[in-house]
Amino acid sequence: MSKQTYKVCFCFRRRFRLTVSEAPQEIKELFDSYSENGMMGLDHLQRFLIEVQHEEKATVEDAQAIFESLHEFKHLNIFHRKALNLEAFFKYLFADINPPLPSVLEVHHDMNAPLSHYFVYTGHNSYLTGNQLSSDCSDVPIIQALQRGVRVIELDIWPNSTKDNVDVLHGRTLTTPVELIKCLKSIKEHAFTASEYPVVITLEDHLTPDLQAKVAEMVTQTFGDILFTPGSECLSEFPSPESMKKRIIISTKPPKEYLEAKDVKEKENESQKGKESAEEEAWGKEVPNLKSDTMAVDESNLEENIDEEDLDEGDPKSQQNADAAPEYKRLIAIHAGKVKGGLTEWLRVDPDKVRRLSLSEQELEKAILTHAKEIVRFTQRNLLRVYPKGIRFDSSNYNPLVGWLHGAQMVAFNMQGYGRSLWMMHGMFRANGGCGYVKKPNFLLKTGPHNEVFDPKVKLPVEKTLKVTVYMGEGWYYDFRHTHFDAYSPPDFYARVGIAGVHADTIMKKTRTLEDNWTPSWNEHFEFPLTVPELALLRIEVHEHDMSEKDDFGGQTCLPVSELKRGIRAVPLFSRKGDKYPSVKLLMRFEFV
Repeated sequence: MSKQTYKVCFCFRRRFRLTVSEAPQEIKELFDSYSENGMMGLDHLQRFLIEVQHEEKATVEDAQAIFESLHEFKHLNIFHRKALNLEAFFKYLFADINPPLPSVLEVHHDMNAPLSHYFVYTGHNSYLTGNQLSSDCSDVPIIQALQRGVRVIELDIWPNSTKDNVDVLHGRTLTTPVELIKCLKSIKEHAFTASEYPVVITLEDHLTPDLQAKVAEMVTQTFGDILFTPGSECLSEFPSPESMKKRIIISTKPPKEYLEAKDVKEKENESQKGKESAEEEAWGKEVPNLKSDTMAVDESNLEENIDEEDLDEGDPKSQQNADAAPEYKRLIAIHAGKVKGGLTEWLRVDPDKVRRLSLSEQELEKAILTHAKEIVRFTQRNLLRVYPKGIRFDSSNYNPLVGWLHGAQMVAFNMQGYGRSLWMMHGMFRANGGCGYVKKPNFLLKTGPHNEVFDPKVKLPVEKTLKVTVYMGEGWYYDFRHTHFDAYSPPDFYARVGIAGVHADTIMKKTRTLEDNWTPSWNEHFEFPLTVPELALLRIEVHEHDMSEKDDFGGQTCLPVSELKRGIRAVPLFSRKGDKYPSVKLLMRFEFV
C-alpha cells in the first residue's frame, strides 16, 4: 500500500505515494505528556481518561479494559510491558471503543414523565418503499424503521378491491397495497428489537364500520396483552414511557363516515401543486434555517393536505356513524382530531383530557407566526404531530427543528429516503441510548409564576461555546473502490462541520481541501457559540472536491450536542441512507467553554 497507480491512458500511468495513517502532532504531544520513555502504562492512561477525556470516574479497571480491547494489535508489542506505545495509543483513539456518544442502549433520561414530555421518533407513511405516488407498499420499511428505533408507525388503512378485507396503501395513488394483517404481525415481531419503549401505531382510517370492526379483531388478536387499552373514554393524562414498556398504543380519530369525496379533492389539490416539489441533490439539499423557513410560508389555504383523521369534530360528516364499530373505538388510547373552530380552538388546553393534534409542516409554519407560545403551552400536556406537506411526492422531508423548538413531540418523517433533514432526525434520536424517546428540554415544559411559557421568538444569550477540532480521517481506501472519487488520482477531501439548531446557532463551516490523499489530516479548529445547546445538533460531512462535476459524497453524521463526550473521539461516518461505513471515521476533539 506504499504506492498506488492510476491509468490515465494506454501509455501513461500516474503513481502516487500512499500516506500511512499517522498520529497528528497534537496527539503526539499529548502522548508525551502522559507517558514515560515512550510507553503509556495503566496509571498514565487512567490519568489521560480523567484529565483529557473528562471521564472523571475512570478507574484502573477501565484503563485495563482498553488494553484488552486492543488484542488485535498484538504486533504493536503492547502486552509484555502492560503499556501502550504511541502507535497503540493512536489505534485506541481511532477505535470503536472511543465513541463520541454514550454507549447504545444506555438510557439515562427520566422516563417516568407523561408521553407529552418527550420527542418521539416518528415515521410518516411508514409502509412506503419509495415515492408517495407509485412505489410499493410493504412491511419491509416498517421493519427497517423499527430496527432503527422508530417508535411511531403510520398506517393508512383502506378497503381492499373486493371490499371484504383491509389493505394498507397511500390512497388515490398508484402505490401497490399490502395486507394490514401482514403489517401488524411484522410490527409485533420487531417492535422491541431496538428499544423496549412503547410503539404507537397511528391509523389514518378510510374504512366502513364493518371493516373497522374487522380491524379491531385483527389488532386485538395480533397484539393480545401487549395492547394498551385505557379504561376510560379519554385519558386525563398520558402514561409514561416507563409504564408502557413493551406495549402497543393505538392512536387515531374515533370512527366516522367513509369520506371518499374529500379524498378525491385532496389529491386534485396536491397534483396541481406537485410541480413545486424538487428532488434533493445527491446528498440532500441544504436544510433551510428556521428564520428563512418560516418567513417563506405560503399564506394561501393550507388545508388541502389535512389528514383524514383531523376533520373538525364538529363537522356534521364526522358525526355521522359516530357510534359505529364500538370495539374499534375502544382500542383508541390516544384520541386524534381537531375540535370545531380555527387554530385558537385547536390549541385550547382541556384540563380534564389530553389528545393528539396533527398539523402539516405548512400549517405549523403559518401557526407559529401568530400562536408560537400557545403551541408550546398545548404541547406541555397534549401531543402535536407534524407531517410532510402533500407535494413531497419524492418522499423528501423538512426542517424538524421548527417542530421541536415549539414542543412538537411527533415530527413525522419519510424514513425511506435520505437527505440532510433525515440525517438530522437520525442525529436527534441517537440521544438517550437510541431508545426512540428524548426528554424535552425543561424550558419547553415549565410554566412561570404568572403562567407564562417559553417564547420561541425571544433572542437568547449564548449559554456555552462548543470547540471542535477536526484532526483527520481514514477508512475510505478500504470502503470505496479506488477510482470511486477520481479515476486518475487519489481523492481531494474536505470536511464540513456545523450546527443545526435555533436560527442564532445554525451555521456550517469548512476545512481546506487536501489533494490526492486517502488519509487527510486537516488539524483545524472551529468554535460554535450556542444559545440553545439542548436542541443543537452537530453536523459533520465529508466531500471530495471535483473541479469538473458536483463534489462527491464521502460520509456524514449528525450528533446531539447535549450528549457529546468531551475529549478526543473517533467519529464513525454514515452513508447517504444512514448506514454506517465499516471503516470510515474522523478523529475529532470536543470541548465546551
